[in-house]
Amino acid sequence: MSTDVDDQPFPHYTLKHKIVSWISRNLFDSVTYTVRHGLLKGMKRKGGLGWIPAVDGDSTKTPEHRFLATLNVSGKVIFDVGAFEGLVTLFLARSAKHIVCYEPNSRNHARLRKNLELNRIQNVTVRKYALGSTPSMSVMTSDPTMAGGATLSSSISTTINRRIDARHEEIQVRTLDQELVEAHLPEPDFIKVDVEGYELPFLHGARRLLAAKHPAIYLEMHGETMNEKRANVRAIVEYLSAAGYDDILHV
Repeated sequence: MSTDVDDQPFPHYTLKHKIVSWISRNLFDSVTYTVRHGLLKGMKRKGGLGWIPAVDGDSTKTPEHRFLATLNVSGKVIFDVGAFEGLVTLFLARSAKHIVCYEPNSRNHARLRKNLELNRIQNVTVRKYALGSTPSMSVMTSDPTMAGGATLSSSISTTINRRIDARHEEIQVRTLDQELVEAHLPEPDFIKVDVEGYELPFLHGARRLLAAKHPAIYLEMHGETMNEKRANVRAIVEYLSAAGYDDILHV
């Protein structure tokens, strides 16, 4: 067993993040309100703490917030892979032509649909599948205290499974190339990917689309240890470079 600190699981969430998550989950999860700050200001949402007034200055915005706020998706087809509760979808749906969401986790999938309903959004298609390299049935593991971290990654699942309250759900995995053909979906111009360590299998399952259309990709890269994350980043960059993506921006 390695003693290198970079081979040990690192804390993905700060204490502050965990406290905010506990308050949100236990006190306000059933509350429906109008968001008062951030990208979704003025929209409706169930759960979370977006009802708290906040100063929307540049100093309070994350790099992701700034990136999404300046993203021009007018008239474009967007795929949101790992949509969670639909927070990015809600924001982009205001100007995108159409959005296709993938969220296999039953709890998150239900909340995603509710948030779309609250805002009467009609230009979104929701698919309750995970996307990977081959069609299969798989088990998604999640930490009930962090609903957004549900994963198919074996290494991340191993760490979550050390919790006695770890949750498991059997889900169906399809490939994006398969989905485009069999579900008759429009080809995406832009893909947002947040799949908690399952990035490379997703890309492998989209090889035909990447080669033929070359959609823009906004992809979060994960790993359970720092060395695993570095290896994952290298593998993803190498795969995308081989697919012809030579303009990669780190946000």
